[in-house]
Amino acid sequence: MLQKMQNQVSVIRKFNRYYTNILGLLDQHILASGLSLSEVRVLHEVDRTPNCTSKMLSDVLCMDAGYLSRILKRFESMGLLRKEPSPEDGRAVCLHLTERGKEEMNMLNGRSDEQIAGMIRPLSDTYREELVKSMTVVESILTDGKEISDADISIRMEIKPGDAGYITYMHGRLYREEYNYTTAFEAYVAESFFEFLLHYNPQKDRLWCAEHNGKIIGCIGIVGREKRAQLRWFLIEPLYRGIGLGKKLLNRALEFAGERGYESIYLDTTADLEKAIGLYQRAGFVKTGEKPNNLWREGLMELELSMDLGAGRANRPGMEEA
Repeated sequence: MLQKMQNQVSVIRKFNRYYTNILGLLDQHILASGLSLSEVRVLHEVDRTPNCTSKMLSDVLCMDAGYLSRILKRFESMGLLRKEPSPEDGRAVCLHLTERGKEEMNMLNGRSDEQIAGMIRPLSDTYREELVKSMTVVESILTDGKEISDADISIRMEIKPGDAGYITYMHGRLYREEYNYTTAFEAYVAESFFEFLLHYNPQKDRLWCAEHNGKIIGCIGIVGREKRAQLRWFLIEPLYRGIGLGKKLLNRALEFAGERGYESIYLDTTADLEKAIGLYQRAGFVKTGEKPNNLWREGLMELELSMDLGAGRANRPGMEEA
């Protein structure tokens, strides 16, 4: 195994040992109810899953069918669980919590909330937010973004301290990883934010930040240039692409530019951003110029795309689907 990979594995195993101890503490707290952590997980899934079946539980919890069957029988004997024929498939049996089961689940949820609140209460607001963001990142990466939906994302217009720095970092990192751009590109983004923040006017400028549990995962901006608006900083983290977020952000920016009375809107991009260019073209942008840019990467072609806002609104049939 390569040394870098070995170091990464060691760090993950160390975290696993630490978090296993944390789970052990939670388990001890839950055991006051006479239920193990595995049993509580089963109870929780039955409570939250409509028309839940044992097959669903086995798949979701990756639990041995025999072990699960014993847990379900125990729940029945304790009066926590009842079974009913499935309304959709007469051969299947649906699992439901009884009133006593719901009371037990509410009690366990309350205890778990208290336990976790006690763990994070000594932390500052900043550290608590970072903890939640980090856990969100772990889940998103390990599930390859499959559990993320547009409903999980919030979009804000308020500019907060650190936004410009973080978005600049995102650009530098992602454009290096995906297109092998030099650090000169990151310097260009940093310079553009210096100008933006120095002259920011909410009547003509705007920055939208898309967040997942408080972590910036996408952004777009409008900078007013007299009668023209410039579209800037349109970027989405890879795990959050393909869920309609890009269309939503672009719509927000175009609507804002139209509302502020700009006659046209333009943006600068590069020829290798084919998916982004396709999105711009579907919105009504057309190429109005190009020039070589060897500073960011050898052989790179920089493009200017523009759109008349009056005509653009009429030519955006697909954008309202975002």
